[in-house]
Amino acid sequence: MGDGRVWLSESTWQQPLPVVSSSDRSALVTAIAARIDLGYPGRVLIAVDGRTAAGKTTFGHELARELADRGRTVLRASLDDFKQPWRDRHLYDRESGEGYYRNAFDYAGLARLLLQPFRAGAPGGVALCSIDPITQLDHSATRVPAPEGAVLVVDGVFALRPQIDAWWDVRIWLDVDPEGSVARGTERDAVRVGDDAASLHRDRYGVAEEVYLSEVHPIARADFVIDNRDFADPRLVRGPPTL
Repeated sequence: MGDGRVWLSESTWQQPLPVVSSSDRSALVTAIAARIDLGYPGRVLIAVDGRTAAGKTTFGHELARELADRGRTVLRASLDDFKQPWRDRHLYDRESGEGYYRNAFDYAGLARLLLQPFRAGAPGGVALCSIDPITQLDHSATRVPAPEGAVLVVDGVFALRPQIDAWWDVRIWLDVDPEGSVARGTERDAVRVGDDAASLHRDRYGVAEEVYLSEVHPIARADFVIDNRDFADPRLVRGPPTL
């Protein structure tokens, strides 16, 4: 079924694998991983969605680690690694809130490089990163294997958009309030962005997320909804009855 390994992308936009967290958080992640492992013995594609700084990457890492401990081969990817290259930003609006939502991501490239070959078990493997969002280096030729029984965990905003929603077997939404999203994101990005971090999260990402919520209603589409306001004590809001 797998080798219990977690494959990470080449991207420099990485957050470290989390240390062991609270017992409540570990129990929730373990329960969700068990449900997925039992319910999807073949290849399974999982989306972890939510507002910016909702904790998607951390949760994706935790889920991947738990599934790997169960013997599954797990591939980790982020939608941030499948954006349009910055060199082309003069061709479209990517800096307003609505422009970011409409134009920033390369969904066709995501499907071609990752989702479709993973689903098909392509012998050449899959690309976990297209364009590095920091260095702008092209990693699309770097491939990793996706054997039978592998799990693909992809985190990122707008993961349930119509362009890619049909690919997912499992949809997870991490719920935080808008103010918490802006505060977390500003704190996270202050070193990299500086004084513009708050306005970036409020006026670009926050606006983009409101467009997404009003058009797509992703929370209603999710299989699992988790209140992630308190990192140490996340709460399952919606999920299969066995949880």
